[in-house]
Amino acid sequence: MEQTYVIKNVDSFEPKHIFECGQCFRWNEQKDGSYTGVFENNVLNVKKVNNDIIFCGNLDGNIKEICDKYFDLNTDYKKIKKELSKIDENVKNSIKYGDGIRILKQDKWEALISFIISANNNIPRIKKIIEKLSEKYGKEIIWRENKYYTFPNPIELSKASIQDLRNLGLGFRDKRVYETTQMIVNNVVSLEDIEKIEDSNVLREELNKFPGVGDKVADCIMLFSMRRFDVFPIDVWVRRVMNELYIKNEDETKVKKEEIRKLAKDKYSNLAGIAQQYLFYWKRDA
Repeated sequence: MEQTYVIKNVDSFEPKHIFECGQCFRWNEQKDGSYTGVFENNVLNVKKVNNDIIFCGNLDGNIKEICDKYFDLNTDYKKIKKELSKIDENVKNSIKYGDGIRILKQDKWEALISFIISANNNIPRIKKIIEKLSEKYGKEIIWRENKYYTFPNPIELSKASIQDLRNLGLGFRDKRVYETTQMIVNNVVSLEDIEKIEDSNVLREELNKFPGVGDKVADCIMLFSMRRFDVFPIDVWVRRVMNELYIKNEDETKVKKEEIRKLAKDKYSNLAGIAQQYLFYWKRDA
């Protein structure tokens, strides 16, 4: 059923910043500058007109409740930006650049599989693989005469063999996605249970038990689906920006992740993950 929800005079919400800062893979820009995406059992279009945000789509539930949760609309980003901006000019500049970023509250299972697929991969290719996976194993939703597909749940994805996944272009990740799916379907690990672990370092170790999950992928899962704002995912861009701004090693490849993680903890404390998104988007985009 089509529903609409409008937020007036919104602050800290820019669709381009939110959907193109590397945290999600199923949102696409439309001809009118709006973005349409699929998450859980919902198809949603998000459009900014002047200072209003218009949400419209085919949703499985109340649109306001769904959007408030997914876009984390009850978190005061103005306050977070004010706090982070006090740290130094670098953070302040990155916040100005990606002023409208918000961390989405994504589905844990989808985040787990999506970020395994993201390993050593580029965003257009990741998006293409996830789209194919959803078309083949997810459920169809028709909205405004267009077909969309939900991300397959563990049972749906467990129907895919390693060869099936390889045929969809997963490359070396096929076995990892297959084995991780089997672990979830056979209740070897429960994402709901491990999410309750309070210490993010212990939670990272638990996530690392899934094939294809290393520290960076684990940190992405924690940040983008479990609201662990204290973690700091490190990829080539983040290493580059942290080296250029603070560490200043002539060879950035020699900068150790432990050094970056400690620096991030000391500087940004429990808002490290949000700072990471501003810095990442600023460095990669600018």
